[in-house]
Amino acid sequence: MRVLALDGVDARGLAALREAGLEVTTSGKMEEEELKEAIRDCEALIVRSGTRVTAAAINAAKKLKIIARAGVGTDNIDVAAATERGIVVVNAPEGNTIAAAEHTIAMMLALARNIPQASAALKQGRWEKKKFVGVELRGKTLGIIGLGKIGREVARRARGLEMKVVAFDPYVDSEQAARLEVELVPLETLLAGADFVTVHLPLTKDTRHLLDREKLGLMKQGARVLNVARGGIIDEGALYEALKAGHLAGAALDVFEEEPLGQSPLLELENVIVTPHLGASTREAQVAVAVEVAGDVIRCLQGEPVLNAVNIPVVRGHLAEVLHPYLQLAEKLGSFLSQLMESPILTAEICFNGELAGYDLAPLTSSFLKGLLRPLLAEAVNYVNAPLVAKKRGIRIREKKSPEMEYFANLIGVQVQGRRESHRLAGTVNQAGEPRLVNLDGYSVDTIPAGHLLVIPHLDRPRIIGPVALAIGDHGVNIAAMQVGRRERGGQAVMLISVDSEVPRAALDAIRQVDGVLDVRYISL
Repeated sequence: MRVLALDGVDARGLAALREAGLEVTTSGKMEEEELKEAIRDCEALIVRSGTRVTAAAINAAKKLKIIARAGVGTDNIDVAAATERGIVVVNAPEGNTIAAAEHTIAMMLALARNIPQASAALKQGRWEKKKFVGVELRGKTLGIIGLGKIGREVARRARGLEMKVVAFDPYVDSEQAARLEVELVPLETLLAGADFVTVHLPLTKDTRHLLDREKLGLMKQGARVLNVARGGIIDEGALYEALKAGHLAGAALDVFEEEPLGQSPLLELENVIVTPHLGASTREAQVAVAVEVAGDVIRCLQGEPVLNAVNIPVVRGHLAEVLHPYLQLAEKLGSFLSQLMESPILTAEICFNGELAGYDLAPLTSSFLKGLLRPLLAEAVNYVNAPLVAKKRGIRIREKKSPEMEYFANLIGVQVQGRRESHRLAGTVNQAGEPRLVNLDGYSVDTIPAGHLLVIPHLDRPRIIGPVALAIGDHGVNIAAMQVGRRERGGQAVMLISVDSEVPRAALDAIRQVDGVLDVRYISL
């Protein structure tokens, strides 16, 4: 399998790929047309921040399974286009955490003590000691916008400098913040009270120009702002105005709206210090992110779950052990339902009962949708694009949770509705870790959802099971297991038969001819 690595990925990551038996080609930054040709027959692509992986380039790739960003951000990758193609996108969220946090602290100290300006003046022969009087960090308030991995490491280091730390992050609870000795506050409160403000967020449509003219105007007179995250989170035009007017005392920027940075009015201001996107530029970080993404590339190409996908739910640690058998069950239930349906699916519902309801179950929903859509679309659907494919096909998805338990500690119930019919199933995992189908359209059953199965609705009366078994045997198919579920004596019932091989059409036709048989469906799992 071929891997294309661009933008100077560290050699130790490349060595790990080659040790895994992968063919690795390296190059520097590529423009779109060159990239389209280069990845045409590659299974994996690794980039840093230089190369833009556009939709056109992604659509030109015939075999691509994974795109890896050797760094935290993925704003140079069209993740939506990759998702639509079923291509996994991964990053390296851990590898450069310390490097970025330390660079933030370095920039804050340099900003507080005017270090770059003083150094430049002295090198030019000017001893201007009084001009560069700075401020101490001890006792000052640091406002952190985004308390993710890097934001947390910045908080720990700031506390070591005896700063008061406040943070804004709607996805972090007060208990997590308390462990870091950080106070969670609304964004407006943070801006109004902080002496230094630093942002640690991804660049999205919601965070672009988060600190605009209005928000910068809320900051206290003489405050300082830092960005070692992503260019575009701070409106550079508004920042220039706030600095020029003297409302803000200074800014430290490692990232910019346009990179490489060309002409910018910010460069004219003496109270602005800049670095050329050095947040992750340590020897240790470059090695770490390269090795981290190499591991995910290897796992993906070997058919194993990746650890750092940005466009599919990821299950890690203890949760992986808990959910793994349910991932299989959810996919089997989806595939079973899809094959039961004769009309297009309009709605699909998945309900989690019991202990499962306490977890993030997005991976199980993706597995269910993959199973549901795969029989219809074959290779066109996988774990990555299943939710998107379902949405594009107009299927309304509902997910429910309930901690209530009846007969099973955990139960997954699924139901689909078409124009003329609906079907529902329920399944669980037994103590041996085996998926079991325990209910089929309201009939109690106990079957392993695997292999070849026949679902035969029929009337509950004598002289039906025997002729059905004969019809199957007469066509050379061996029955592995059989059971019957019914709601009431003499009413309708369902026969669920596991067989050892594919069932020919002639056998299905023969079963339909048995008096009392209402229908037959062949399910291949």
